[in-house]
Amino acid sequence: MPIHRKIVLTDFARTRLFPREPRRNTIQDCTPDQFERHLNESSPLKVLDGYAPFCKLHVHRNWTSTRCLTVPITDDNRHLLRSDYEARSRSELPVLVRWFEGVDPPVAGYLIVILYSREQLAKEGTDIVEDWGVVGCMYTAEQEETPMAPITMMRNALGVGEGGSGIPLDRKAYRRSVEFWSTHANWRG
Repeated sequence: MPIHRKIVLTDFARTRLFPREPRRNTIQDCTPDQFERHLNESSPLKVLDGYAPFCKLHVHRNWTSTRCLTVPITDDNRHLLRSDYEARSRSELPVLVRWFEGVDPPVAGYLIVILYSREQLAKEGTDIVEDWGVVGCMYTAEQEETPMAPITMMRNALGVGEGGSGIPLDRKAYRRSVEFWSTHANWRG
């Protein structure tokens, strides 16, 4: 199994995974530096191909108390769903998002780290000297990735100028994503 060394936490991921004001639905029990060091010193359980050649997913057993980020929607919790228009950064346009409030998910079994190559990050305006940059992380019960959200697929298809990667929309993957996200939502604590 190939191991990608020289991994750095991008500023984009740092603000989302380790916000200034700690939240229950972000990475717990470790600093950004400890997280980055762990990724560079510990071999992943497996490496998955991402949605494009420049994207890899490193599956690590969860070494923190971080909870699963995605929760199934049931009749018992549907009333806890919230929605609003939000942007991930000041430069991006707000999009409709939804999430749970008031749920208590289990501790994740795995942290699936989303990596982009140095070359792709440069195309998107982020220069790193390392080989790979962390752009996100999934906190899951299983060793498999959570489908990318439909809006993220659309943003990617819109291109770098709109905060995406420039990868065209894959209609089959989009339909799988809609199927999953119709019955699941993230949560906020």
